[in-house]
Amino acid sequence: MTLNFSYINLFFLVIFGVNLSNAQDEPKVSYLKSGIQFNKNSRNNFYFEEVDYAFDINTFKYQRFYKLRDLGRWEFIAIPQLQYQYIRHQLLNKFFVQEFNYGENFLEFRERFMKPKTISFFAFEIGFQLRREIFSALHFEFTAGLGAGYIDTETERVARGFTFLENLSFGLALPLKSNEIYLGFLFNHISNFNTQIPNSGYNSLGWELGFRF
Repeated sequence: MTLNFSYINLFFLVIFGVNLSNAQDEPKVSYLKSGIQFNKNSRNNFYFEEVDYAFDINTFKYQRFYKLRDLGRWEFIAIPQLQYQYIRHQLLNKFFVQEFNYGENFLEFRERFMKPKTISFFAFEIGFQLRREIFSALHFEFTAGLGAGYIDTETERVARGFTFLENLSFGLALPLKSNEIYLGFLFNHISNFNTQIPNSGYNSLGWELGFRF
């Protein structure tokens, strides 16, 4: 199943833009905290059904949190973040690569893509978060993120080079004195918006663990 996270993120960005345009009387943007976060994503899970390829991601992020405004009981927060993704990938279904989409040399492409690969992806992402306290010292967070970066290895799904990523996540944050621990669930999409071929893209989901200070 393929999800078009581009339209989802566009929707949230429009809504957030409208809120910001009406915030003339709100205080200026304020820095809240910094954070580091680890994400573990996989294509092999209960939601996505995929037999063509194996795919999993380990993501390491450095984050900064800035409060933009209050929305009633919700806080609206911007999260610029640098990240590195270590990706393991392997094509499992050789018939995914055919002459009609790879030309006369499709057998060479097929042999190359069937080998296991390790991929590096360096990216910058901006997340927009809604945060609300649900119990004493426990907060619910929902975040929509959009970013861009460079992927260093071509596969049958995404070309090497400039690539976009989109994330939707939700989870719980537990303050510990001046620090905070976060545990959440993540949907991730990587593609290049057809700026290069191939562009079948990756969809995955998993969990994330963060520490804020």
